[in-house]
Amino acid sequence: MRLWILVSIVSISGLSQGMLLPLLSIIMEKHGFSSSVNGMHATAMYIGVLLISPFLEKPLRKYGYRPMIMLGGFIVLLSLLLFPLWHSFLFWFVLRLFIGIGDHMLHFATQTWITDFSPTQRRGRNLSLYGLFFGIGFAVGPMLASLVEIHEALPFLLSSLLSFAGWLTVFSLKNAHPEVNDASEKSSGLRRFTQTWKYAWTALSLPFAYGFLEAAIHGIFPVYALREHISVEHISFILPAFSIGSILFQLPLGIFSDRLGRKTVLITAVLLGSLSFISAQFFTNSPLGLFACFFVAGMFVGSLFSLGITYMADLLPKTLLPAGNLLSGILYSVGSMVGPFSLGVIIQYKQGGSFFVTVSTLLFLIFLILAYNKPKEIRETADH
Repeated sequence: MRLWILVSIVSISGLSQGMLLPLLSIIMEKHGFSSSVNGMHATAMYIGVLLISPFLEKPLRKYGYRPMIMLGGFIVLLSLLLFPLWHSFLFWFVLRLFIGIGDHMLHFATQTWITDFSPTQRRGRNLSLYGLFFGIGFAVGPMLASLVEIHEALPFLLSSLLSFAGWLTVFSLKNAHPEVNDASEKSSGLRRFTQTWKYAWTALSLPFAYGFLEAAIHGIFPVYALREHISVEHISFILPAFSIGSILFQLPLGIFSDRLGRKTVLITAVLLGSLSFISAQFFTNSPLGLFACFFVAGMFVGSLFSLGITYMADLLPKTLLPAGNLLSGILYSVGSMVGPFSLGVIIQYKQGGSFFVTVSTLLFLIFLILAYNKPKEIRETADH
């Protein structure tokens, strides 16, 4: 019951995020904001994540999971309600910032709670459900954004109502706290982050890669495609393929990782994802070919975030899970900001197959890291 409540809350969070990105872009475009200002405005959510991250671990240890989920959820639903009140660049930027803060609190607490209570043999399945429900919510979000044609305030009001319904279910959960020991209690936050990075940096590279990939596909591929003379209709046909592949294969990959071994599944998935993207450059004149490449890529690397967290939880003792989940969120946000910017610069100076080559190269580097790096043993050493 606890798992299903948590993943349901995450799906509503995904829906509000998936709605907000296109909705605010549409409204700001209608109100005459330039595309560069629109793009800069979208970074507010990731800035919120980075701002709040250093202050979350201690409150989670002190107050537990439920209060943090409730506070994060309340910040999100209140921010959504406030959007229709005033059309202002700065006001909306601040609200987006607060949604980033609230969402990160909610995701940090739910991720850590699920990794904490999930037994090793079911951790992949449970976290893939987390990723699956978020992905479904994120995919449904743009449909909610289309209600702006009826009334500008309607999508905001509906998403805040859904957030409120999800928020109420948290009251039925019994609070729990992350596991601590004397060593972790005495150690500083910086020391815990350093330890976490030392023992799980290979797993932590996966949320970064996923953030880079997701933001690049949705933010820069349309620009690249238009320069390659791919029509808007074909772009809107190709883009969902990655999300569809991710949603359909999120749970199977999680279950396979429980049965066949996390590292084996990750190495295979990242390599096949890299090959899918490098293959896509040979199909720039074929919408069906690009759809197939994006679908196959989504099948294998659309689960990098949830599989990365699962692998990280395998490498760390429970006392370091809060720090690990926090670093995952930070690295995902950094990847989400670095991806569109770096790829934007690359395609500005080199067109050809530069988009696919860059993405494929990143995934191949992750493949090499996973294949040739042997994780350090920590379970015995970190607790003493």
